[in-house]
Amino acid sequence: MSASSSSAVLEHTIVHELPGRVRCRVPRLRADEEYARRLVALAESDELVAKLRVTQAAASVTIEWVPSVPMEGGREQTARLLRLAQTSPLPPDAPARPLQDGARPRLIVAGVTAVVAVLGRLLGFTIPAPIRAIVILSASVPIMRRAYRSLTVEHRLNLDVLDMTAIILTTLRGSLLAPASIIGLVEIGEAIRERTARASRRELLDLLDSISESAWVERDGERQRVPIEQVRRGDVVIVYPGDRVPVDGRVLEGRSLIDEHELTGEPMPVLHEEGDLVYASTLMRDGHLHIAVEQVGSETRAGRIVQLMRDAPVHGTQIENYAGKVADRFVLPSFVLATIVLVLTRDPTRAASILITDFATGIRVSVPTTVLAAMTSAAQAGVVIRSGRALEQLAHVDTVVFDKTGTVTEGHPAIVDVQAVTASLSVDEVLQIAVSAEQRLTHPVAEAIVRYASERGISPGRRGRWHYDIGLGVRARIDGSDVLVGSDRLLASSNVDLSSAASLGTNGSRMYVAVDDVLVGVVSYSDPVRAEAADVIGALRDQHGMEIHLLTGDRSETARAVGQALRIPPDNVHGELFPEQKAALVQELHQRGHRVAFVGDGINDLPALAYADVSVSFGGATAVARETADVVLIENDLLALPSAVSMARFAFRLIHQNIGLVGGVNLIALTAATLRGVSPTVAAFVHNGTSVVAAVNGLRPLLGKQSHRMRTDKQGKEATRD
Repeated sequence: MSASSSSAVLEHTIVHELPGRVRCRVPRLRADEEYARRLVALAESDELVAKLRVTQAAASVTIEWVPSVPMEGGREQTARLLRLAQTSPLPPDAPARPLQDGARPRLIVAGVTAVVAVLGRLLGFTIPAPIRAIVILSASVPIMRRAYRSLTVEHRLNLDVLDMTAIILTTLRGSLLAPASIIGLVEIGEAIRERTARASRRELLDLLDSISESAWVERDGERQRVPIEQVRRGDVVIVYPGDRVPVDGRVLEGRSLIDEHELTGEPMPVLHEEGDLVYASTLMRDGHLHIAVEQVGSETRAGRIVQLMRDAPVHGTQIENYAGKVADRFVLPSFVLATIVLVLTRDPTRAASILITDFATGIRVSVPTTVLAAMTSAAQAGVVIRSGRALEQLAHVDTVVFDKTGTVTEGHPAIVDVQAVTASLSVDEVLQIAVSAEQRLTHPVAEAIVRYASERGISPGRRGRWHYDIGLGVRARIDGSDVLVGSDRLLASSNVDLSSAASLGTNGSRMYVAVDDVLVGVVSYSDPVRAEAADVIGALRDQHGMEIHLLTGDRSETARAVGQALRIPPDNVHGELFPEQKAALVQELHQRGHRVAFVGDGINDLPALAYADVSVSFGGATAVARETADVVLIENDLLALPSAVSMARFAFRLIHQNIGLVGGVNLIALTAATLRGVSPTVAAFVHNGTSVVAAVNGLRPLLGKQSHRMRTDKQGKEATRD
């Protein structure tokens, strides 16, 4: 739906709606930051707005309304909010740049502080105490706020409290370099953590974007095109070739081939006739249908998948605060020790040295540095790891669950064999007859026959009159003969004897070729296993010790055949699963103590992707699967997955090394500061030195052999495959 620009209504387009949630595109957002700020401020003061998210680069705004706002009212309220933001005054306490992350200004302040401190030391001048206090106070405001919150809201001592105490003590003793270095290191660490963290909670993705925004409905004997939200249970919806089915319902009239791959995992289009159930978000290939509406919107199977994702567990946003958890253990002992030394020696400088010589800052800097380096190295090798948490989870995964269709298989039919059943025709002649009949048809098997013939240098001949029977095959006149290419039902309807094909072996499903009512050949096709799948699964199982599972919405016998080809134990192969059953399997593995990675590419995989510890998809997967995934394999193959696991594990080995390095050196320095006393500057030098060494060590994913190995592993496998 689009609203025109005028003095009353701001130009905007509603992209998607769910009950209580509206996402729309507002062109003005991209160029007018003041408008974006007013919109954010207005939403914060509006009692009807539960949540608002603005993405300026995409000119997009998503608004979640409180439960009392109906779906129809959400559209009106959205228009009202967008209109008011044009003229609403900006509150005086509104942030200057509410849509930007706060890392940049913090780093600028910390950097200026450090420069002032270094210049003062090099030039030998003494900075007046009031100026020192103002500079340090300004630079330490973010740390001060976090420390205050920790004490007053969380009622605990954390790293920020320790850092702020050390900053105050060293500042009171007249130092500028020591507190400036503490502030700089802390803020650099915070900035890196923010860059490696997820920007927000796992969003409920717009799964229903794959459903049309409108539908043809038959009412009072007339066909009307109406918005999808106006379709009601009991309506009759008409769907034409190339359209998405907008509802769940039962076929009243017509027959059609429907591509259900994204919803059910079935790789081949399915024939639906009168009395059959069809589902929202599936794609009609041929024919047309009159459908009696049974479920709409969130009540459809696709809508229930959205609900499953809405209910999925929400994981932490910052690598589960790994570094902070480790470092926080040392905060209280550091305070206790500094207090004892202060009481015994009455020397604030000595106490400050103990607080400076802590284990916390070096860990907080080195951990996100390692994570960022590993994520960057993986991206260079064609693997996007979206967050530090995803990298951590990938490092600890012990079970990988693969969806079948489009993940370990190609996701589309391919011809595996052509056989002649009569001595009068060769295999190439049978193939030419088939491709002549199937040319320019949009059925996936017809397209596979054309590709197969082209690869063998066989061109289609002239085709006379022809007729395609949906779900059966094609009848055509070729070189003066009547040709049938299709299913056994098509040939049986013309009384063609198929007994001569009974003894032929086959590697998949069959299409038959008959000339003048005589069977002349058989074309076998299947959804082929990806060329790299066996090597990838073998590497995950043998090199990384992982348990492998295969699941699909496809037939169980098909799943077992693929599992056998990939050497997956039969007990770990699961067929004929609905999306909610896939999610249940992932949950069951969790209950058995496994950490699970799920690899999938379709709408039907979304619940399992949401419930997995780490979700993996492809760059060419459906948009919702790709955007949901924690890890995206950009080049649409599995080759980079084992290397990504190796990179994640290497990164966390480095993290543990850095914790040992920082802990060991600082323990020695802490002992010296306690027993003999060291100056805050020396303490800061030792402490900062270990932090720098640990940070450089954390860059090894970019600098060392692991990065090169990740890029060359895939190249070597591709060369072997070729």
